[in-house]
Amino acid sequence: MSKAPTHCQDGDDGTWHAVGSTWINSKCMRCDCTECCSTYMEPRSFPDDCVSKFDSKACKYRVFKKNDPSVECPIFAAVGK
Repeated sequence: MSKAPTHCQDGDDGTWHAVGSTWINSKCMRCDCTECCSTYMEPRSFPDDCVSKFDSKACKYRVFKKNDPSVECPIFAAVGK
């Protein structure tokens, strides 16, 4: 008789985690031992004078004015999470 596994390995990071735990990997995915899913929403609609950029440290998109990155823009529609 074999023992049930106590840990699983993240396929992207190669890190080991206890069965039943959850974690966020280096690709900003929330994982457990069976699957991973996105932790962020991706902006799809925002003003034309704005741009979206993914912040991999914060695991989220920022939407800001093309000519002034200090000015945030509204997001009208997004997908994910």
